[in-house]
Amino acid sequence: MLFKTSLLIEKKLNYNNPVNAVLVAVIQNGQTEHLIIEYLDELKFLAETAGATTLKTFTQKLDHPDSRTFVGKGKLEEIKNYVSRKNVELVIFDDELTGSQISNIEKELKVLVIDRSDLILDIFAARAKTAQAKVQVELAQYQYILPRLKGMWKHLERQGGGIGSRGPGETEIETDRRIVKDKISLLRKRLTEIDKQSFTQRKDRGEFIRVALVGYTNVGKSTIMNLLSKSDVFAENKLFATLDTTTRKVVFGNTPFLLSDTVGFIRKLPHHLIESFKSTLDEVREADVLIHVVDISHPRYEEQLAVVNKTLQELKSFEKPVITVFNKMDQYEKNTFDQWLDPSVKQQLLEDLKQQWQEHTHGNCVFISATEKTNIAELRQVVLNQVRKLYQVKYPYKAEFFY
Repeated sequence: MLFKTSLLIEKKLNYNNPVNAVLVAVIQNGQTEHLIIEYLDELKFLAETAGATTLKTFTQKLDHPDSRTFVGKGKLEEIKNYVSRKNVELVIFDDELTGSQISNIEKELKVLVIDRSDLILDIFAARAKTAQAKVQVELAQYQYILPRLKGMWKHLERQGGGIGSRGPGETEIETDRRIVKDKISLLRKRLTEIDKQSFTQRKDRGEFIRVALVGYTNVGKSTIMNLLSKSDVFAENKLFATLDTTTRKVVFGNTPFLLSDTVGFIRKLPHHLIESFKSTLDEVREADVLIHVVDISHPRYEEQLAVVNKTLQELKSFEKPVITVFNKMDQYEKNTFDQWLDPSVKQQLLEDLKQQWQEHTHGNCVFISATEKTNIAELRQVVLNQVRKLYQVKYPYKAEFFY
């Protein structure tokens, strides 16, 4: 049974019964207030995805976080006063907290305290549908919990079948630590078995060029997947709507290829999630070409693009052929241009933007609106050209049949 984190289990909260929350962030050296506000906006979206309503955000400038309570004593008192007056049930910190910090803050505030990583893990736990995704999330949760046992552990429920029992002279924390380590070992073995099955399935797909959709979370990958493959992949305006990789056979003209939708990336993605989702991310590693989807309407889309590129570098997939798709152009124009702007000026500004990115991507980019189905024909043609080019390199004996 999937082990859930504190947000849904300890407080018995659910996605149909929103709870009041406040968000907290520290502005450290090298960071600007504007940047932290952007992080908190994203954290608010994560909280909404998990079923929490954000009432207020708190920020504090510090050279480094307080080792005991992350924020200073005065700021903690300010948060405490607000929490007690406004019936707040949950406090979410934007950076990772240690077990002792969580314990100390909860003692002061008398409400549940979690951090961004815990929140993301909780969302993943709720969204996991397949056996593989459930094992991956559960493994990441236990890896997150292990170093925090001493400071914050609320005792694991002992289930029948006994992973282990208290040994002579063992303390409760030592027993719990052993239980978690045994559970991690068991989950890793189970995930290894699932990975072998997934690898065999991928090998059995035959000699097809493989294309993978990648990008920041909530940029429209699943919507584009549906448009290109004429399938019905779940798409929703929430973070991490897609956890499990979906692969479809697509044929443009008479040229077939495999198209995969993958989990979205995000800033400060917990390391344990990247490690646990290795097999899912193998779709990215093994792809012949990547379609990098970017939400150009987002005010910091260039930073999101950079986050994805950095993750691709960590996955050793950055050198693959990449088609950059700037999605949500309709929303970008609405956000950027005044309705009274001269149409010729607007057109020139759009041309300048496109020219800038054409140069930056060496001509491998397309500007579309997936929801409005704008420029989809151009996207299909760009993908088709790239796929045919790769067939000539990888399977030349098949390429002649695809023209």
